[in-house]
Formats: sequence, structure tokens, C-alpha cells
Amino acid sequence: MSRHYDVDAVRKEFPAVERITYLDSGFQTPLARPVKAAIDLFLREGLETAGPKNVWLDRVEQTRARLARFLGVTADEIAFTKNTSESMNIAANALPLRAGDRVLMIHGDHPNNAYAFLNLRRKGVTVDFAPMTEVVDADSLRPHLGEKTRAISMSQVTFHAGHRFDVESIGALCAEKGLYFIVDVMQAIGVVPIDARAMRATFIGSGSHKGLLVPQGLGLLVWDKSRTELEPAYLAAASLAEVPADLIARPDGLEPAASARRFELGNFNLPAIHALGASLDMIEALGVQNIQNHCLDLGDHLIAGLDALDVRLVGPRERRHRAPHIYVIALPAAEWLGHFEQNGIRVSPERDGIRVSFGMFNSFADVDRLIDVIKRRGVKPSSRAA
Repeated sequence: MSRHYDVDAVRKEFPAVERITYLDSGFQTPLARPVKAAIDLFLREGLETAGPKNVWLDRVEQTRARLARFLGVTADEIAFTKNTSESMNIAANALPLRAGDRVLMIHGDHPNNAYAFLNLRRKGVTVDFAPMTEVVDADSLRPHLGEKTRAISMSQVTFHAGHRFDVESIGALCAEKGLYFIVDVMQAIGVVPIDARAMRATFIGSGSHKGLLVPQGLGLLVWDKSRTELEPAYLAAASLAEVPADLIARPDGLEPAASARRFELGNFNLPAIHALGASLDMIEALGVQNIQNHCLDLGDHLIAGLDALDVRLVGPRERRHRAPHIYVIALPAAEWLGHFEQNGIRVSPERDGIRVSFGMFNSFADVDRLIDVIKRRGVKPSSRAA
């Protein structure tokens, strides 16, 4: 039984977890009943009325405002995107970087964050990589800054081993050095409390199909609106400060919106935004801090079970350095993934083993079942801790 909320009640909202032991929320979360109901409402309105467009757009703005409060910013600093990759590319191309400038990233961080900045090579921008150590903070990155470093871009939580980086101290370092700071929060949002102001980030990007419980196809971008020099790399009527009333494009009047809408291209993923409103209801009813603490407790239980089997955990063990919900077990994925699937356990293969990732609905019984399935097969010496 969780110390933080009624997990049994939460599980009833996720039918998939009654059919399989679902330990793969780092890939995507199962659909929850309230989230499906919000999508069904959108589809029913479209089916029966061809769409109450103004109502739908009002809901977009209501959800934008709720998301802003959830992250500690204002609604005019939130843009809706397609996914994390699009958000990172918008951010990378908005920075006023020139030939000779350098961007610092973490080696082995998510590739779609890196590619957005590696693509700036065409402008003569260089990407430098700092090593991914167990602790990544301002002190670990400071020696890697050079005279031409203009930005740091990184994840808050790594997808492949559950590192949790000290983005607040790195944000302070960027403020000290006058650097742009871009943070990918995809693996953190909805599970780890996020205070965007405390990060001091120029941009924060994410998708919504993990901790935010929304099906794939919706992303978000948080823009520090004090950075008025950051303009979109592309332009549409929806991103203008003033849209022509007659919708005839002219070479004047190209000023981008004063809000983060300058980074949007219009035609929102309306069903996903409806879903996001419902998922925020679920998350806020439990409290992100409670979700985080519950997942940390599950992680402690998992680590204790692995230690009893003498199976190594990849990545940090200390609570303050690890993600609450992402754990990689040093079992060869090629040998073990099929075994878990055959036993009705959903996990993911990762670089160094099997990734277990928790959601708000997971229980201690889920962890016990995972450990039991490992124990029943037996662990080869090569999989044991050194």
C-alpha cells in the first residue's frame, strides 16, 4: 500500500494494468479512462455537430493556462508543438547562434535533443559533449565551458538509465555566464515536480505521452518571454502579432506574436489537447510530489530486490541523483526481453539492459512480480554485480 495515495483506486482508471504488469511508462503510458473520455467527447462533438470550433479553441486556451500554472509560468509563455523533437528544433533554430559559436551537451543524452543542435553545423556552430557522470551539475559542466560556448542543452532526466541532472544549478551557471539554456523534460514531466522559473531555462521542451498520460502527437514548448530576441525559424498566420483580417499575405506586418504563439503554426492537435486537460486533472488530484514519492518508494523496493539477487542496477542509486521512476537492470536485453514478455511483463530494452519505468498506477506487487520472474529463471554470473 502506498503511503502517498490510493494506488488501487488509480489502477482502476488504467484497464491495461489489470491485464499485464506494465512497467514501461518511460516509453508511453497506457490510456486512462478519463483521458479516453475527453477524446470521446471531442469525437462525439465532431460527429454530431461537425465541431463547435470556438468551444474547442476556448478549451485550447484553458488547457494552455492550466499547463502554465502546472509548470510555474504564464500562459503566454506556452506553445503547443507536435512532440519533444519539434520543440528542441524550434529552440535550436531560434537561438541567434553564428559560425564559431559552440553548444555544450551531455554525451549519450537523448539523440533527438542532440540532432536538433548537431544540425546547426550548416551554420558553422559546433556541439561539444561533456561526459555523462553519475552527477551532472554546474560544477561538473563548468570545466567544459569555453570562450565560444553560447548555450547548454540537456535533459532533466535521462531516458536510458534514470540519471536526474541538477538543472537548477546549471540554470544558475547559464545565468552567470550569459548562456542560453534549453531543457528537455520529457522523461520528468508529470512525475517530477517542475518549477520552470527555478530552472532559469530559455526554452523547456517536452512531449506528452509519458508522465502526462496523453497519446502521442502533442508537445509543448516553454519560452522565457524576456528573451524577445528569439524569433521563429518559420512563420505562419497563426504566429503573427496581427493576423490580416482578409487573410491576404503582405510583405509588411511580419512581426511575430509577443507570446509563445510566435512558435506555433496553427491547427492544433485538438483531441490530444482535450486529453491533456483530463490528464492534468488526474495528476493534480494526486499531486506530482506524491507521484514522485510513490515512484521513489517503488524504486527503493526494486533496488532491494535486485540487491538480494546480486543483480546490478545501471545508473545512480541515491534518491537525489536518480529519477523517481526509471531504472535499468543489468540483464542483457537480447536474453531477457522475451522472457519478460512471455510472463506478461512489459518493459523496454535499453543500452545496458532492461529498463523498468514506473507510472502513478504501479504497485509494490508489480515490483514483487518482476523480481519473482527474474528469480525463477535464475541469473547468470555475467549478469551479477562485479
